[in-house]
Amino acid sequence: MTDTRTSDTSRSPEYRLAQVAVGGLRQELFDDAFAYRPLPRVDTGGGGLRFVPRRIRPYTGYVPHAVVGALALIVLSIGLDRVDGGPASALYVFASPVIVLMTLIRPVLAFWASLASVPFLGVLSGFEDGWPWAANVFAAHVVVLAVTAARTRPRTAGWMWLVTAAYALLAEMLLGVGRSSNTLPLLFTSALALLAVTVVQVRRQARQEVTAERTVTAEERSKRTVLEERTTIARELHDVVAHHMSVVAIQAEAAPYRVENPPPELEQAFRTIRENAVAALTELRRILGVVRAEDYEAPDAPQPTLADLDALVENVRAAGLGVEKTVTGAVRELPQGVELSAYRIVQEALSNVLRHAPGAVAKVEVSHVLGGLGLRIVNGPPRGTVKPSPGAGHGITGMRERVTMLGGEMTAEPTADGGYEVTAFVPVSREEAPE
Repeated sequence: MTDTRTSDTSRSPEYRLAQVAVGGLRQELFDDAFAYRPLPRVDTGGGGLRFVPRRIRPYTGYVPHAVVGALALIVLSIGLDRVDGGPASALYVFASPVIVLMTLIRPVLAFWASLASVPFLGVLSGFEDGWPWAANVFAAHVVVLAVTAARTRPRTAGWMWLVTAAYALLAEMLLGVGRSSNTLPLLFTSALALLAVTVVQVRRQARQEVTAERTVTAEERSKRTVLEERTTIARELHDVVAHHMSVVAIQAEAAPYRVENPPPELEQAFRTIRENAVAALTELRRILGVVRAEDYEAPDAPQPTLADLDALVENVRAAGLGVEKTVTGAVRELPQGVELSAYRIVQEALSNVLRHAPGAVAKVEVSHVLGGLGLRIVNGPPRGTVKPSPGAGHGITGMRERVTMLGGEMTAEPTADGGYEVTAFVPVSREEAPE
């Protein structure tokens, strides 16, 4: 029988708990203990600082730095009672304030420095102010614990307090036999300070999380409002345009019967109008249906491709536009997105010619090259008495977006003879081409 247990699963829960605890201690107090982390300025536009006069408000961002500096001065004043003019007393007086100021740039290192300085500064003081914490060391360590906890995470505060308690217990067991200890007052005072700092941190983090959630909720509400507005516009557009297109189709179908012996050309013209109206109505319902209903399912009808360009050209010719189509290169099957976008670009370009250059002659060139597909739609100046229809330029924008989406390039500009030219190139790699 094979034992499938790994070394991690075979160990006891107590061992794994201890392993997690040691890992947390290492992460909080050993990893990047020497990291340079200067205390940043606070936001001068929030909290009570917004009520400060504008002239001095820029300087209020350094209020935390000033508070730490003031606490260092208090620690310094406590140690001044031990000054006797010697270098040892100077070290005793200034070491603790310097450690307090170190919390401004290296908070975790300041904690270890404060803890390591306890026996040395205690020896310099002769332990006259207490064992093992001298008076200024006592105050400095409480300040260092509070400032470091405020600059890190609540879990770090807990580990610092436990390390301090372990150090004090070790000192009591090895060196403190027969002496009165001030460890319990230190642990009690530091616990109160760390508790206050942790409560403030938790409240601040909760406030930040609530603010972030409110921001996300407001953004989602704004997006939902925009989508609802678009849905409303789509419904209104569908109802209005579909009605008029239906009327056009019905009138085009009935028009030949209102004329006695209509010529074949007239019947063909009305038939073309009706077919275009029905096709536009079907396309309109298919596209707007996507935004009109959440459970809309696209129809199974195939999308147009380059193979349908001949029918498109014939349809445009029937509408009165002279079109010449040229295909160069080895015709091959292209990805569906490229085929559809190319068809739509040609369709939109020819529609622009019908609207903006009535009577002009257009040329459509489709080039199958090794690296992709090239398109060129060019038309001459408008001719005849029909006035061009105004446009907002959305057709050109739509064509450009299609080309950009496929990673291609497009130009659309007037020609020297007063016409217009649209050129586009869509890259197609061998991997993208269907087999």
